[in-house]
Amino acid sequence: RQMCIRDSINAEYGVFRTDRSARIRRERMIFNFYIFSRNGTCLYYEEWNIPKEGRTPKAIQEEQKLMFGLLYSLRGFITKTSPKPCETFTYYKTSRYKLHYLETPTGLKFVLNTDKDAPTMTDELKKLHQEYYVEYALKNPLYKLGEPLGACEGFNSRVINFLTSHPEFKRRVVH
Repeated sequence: RQMCIRDSINAEYGVFRTDRSARIRRERMIFNFYIFSRNGTCLYYEEWNIPKEGRTPKAIQEEQKLMFGLLYSLRGFITKTSPKPCETFTYYKTSRYKLHYLETPTGLKFVLNTDKDAPTMTDELKKLHQEYYVEYALKNPLYKLGEPLGACEGFNSRVINFLTSHPEFKRRVVH
């Protein structure tokens, strides 16, 4: 019984024993954040904790198209196969990452990719929409709806600050 409690605590804090002499501490982290328009245009993209080798602007643009296609297909699949009526999903998880998803009534799609062990980030996506997108893009008289958000005064820096100061934003540490 003590072993189960200790193993549970170690798993909760991300401590894994790989052999008798080595311990690896795996921190949870945020990888990237997207905002898509209802027609698939990537309005905003930022990434962290991803190796930069081979990440050309064209490769990133292709990744954005693939991400939107995945969201479109996954949403359609869930709508058609769900035993109960549902319109969307909030996240899905693979063995390597967790994709958190929020679709607004206007069709904007907020996507946050994190470590697979991160908690659900629905509240954070709602905050990014309500407190940052609405306040610094929609209420900005210079912003044209559907245009990339990079030029919105205050939006970019506040989003980056919010996400990089979040407890889930960490880097992997090996001991």
